[in-house]
Amino acid sequence: MAMYGGIDLHSNNLVLVPVDGDGQQVRVRKLATDLRAILEELLPFGEAIQGLAVNLTDTHSGCL
Repeated sequence: MAMYGGIDLHSNNLVLVPVDGDGQQVRVRKLATDLRAILEELLPFGEAIQGLAVNLTDTHSGCL
């Protein structure tokens, strides 16, 4: 089943929420703003993750 995810990016952390094909949250994780931490959290979902949306403000646009 295809999955998607959302990232709510803050200056020193982020909230990652993978969502299944029915729109149900699979989990909610608060992580450091670290690419390795994000990838490790998404790894169990493999290729099921089809896309990620990122919510950030203009003041944090340099974080990614």
